Parts: sequence; structure tokens; C-alpha cells
Amino acid sequence: MKESKRISRLFTAAYNGSPWLDVTILGTLEAITAEKAAKKLTPETNSIWEIANHLIAWRENVLGRVKGEVLVTPQHNYFAPVANTSTEAWESTLEKLEQSQQKWLEFLEDFYDADFETVYPKNDHSYYEHIHGILHHDAYHLGQIVLLRKFV
Repeated sequence: MKESKRISRLFTAAYNGSPWLDVTILGTLEAITAEKAAKKLTPETNSIWEIANHLIAWRENVLGRVKGEVLVTPQHNYFAPVANTSTEAWESTLEKLEQSQQKWLEFLEDFYDADFETVYPKNDHSYYEHIHGILHHDAYHLGQIVLLRKFV
């Protein structure tokens, strides 16, 4: 099996499949209301919603990188307050997450395994490291969301 296919399976498992960690991104976020997603434990902590937006933005950033774009990460690292905390806005956030998932799966469908060795010029990490990095990033923040969900 091609490595890109294996990675695609990891994306699917973590998002809405059957991952080894036994929770999925979509399953976890769909069970959270807009009110709970927007709630902050303290003013200094991120809300679940802010983390979800951070996930989406980083998924798009890394996808751009492995498509050859050279990007500048903003000072706020894609953590920004959520202005509209309506149910419709939360559903829109979940839709954006779904779109990011589909973009990754489409990208990996046609990705040549030899391109994993390509190096991103701004940090000297390979595309392989970037792609695995975004999977790790998703899992890291999913753990935060699972924990925050217990307190909101």
C-alpha cells in the first residue's frame, strides 16, 4: 500500500473512523453545543470553539505548505476570540472542519509518495514531517477538547 494511502486512512480514522485512541474529532465536536463550545473556563484558556478554529486553520496552513505555498503564521497562531456564538455559527465551524477533512483526503488521493521528501523552505522539515505533524496536532488538541468538555 502507498504511504499516502496509509496516511489518508489515519486522517479518516482520527476524524470519524475507528482510531486507536478511541475518540474521533467529529464524534467529539458534534456532541458539543454551541454554548458549551464557546464557554471558557478562565479568561486565559481557549474555548473548545477557539481550539476547533485553530485546528481548521492549521490544517489549511499545512495543506498549503505541502502544495508548495510559503506561508507566514500569524502572531496569534490561529487562536482568536469567537464573535458569533450562535448555533448556526457553530454548525458553520463544523462544516469548515468537514471541508478541511475533504481537502486533505482529495490531496492525498493524488499525492506522489516521492514528494514526501520535499522540504518546506521556511523550516527545513519534509512534507512527510508536516503531514504527520498535522495528524499529531489534531490528536493533541482533540485531547484538550475531550478534557475541556468535562468542565463546560
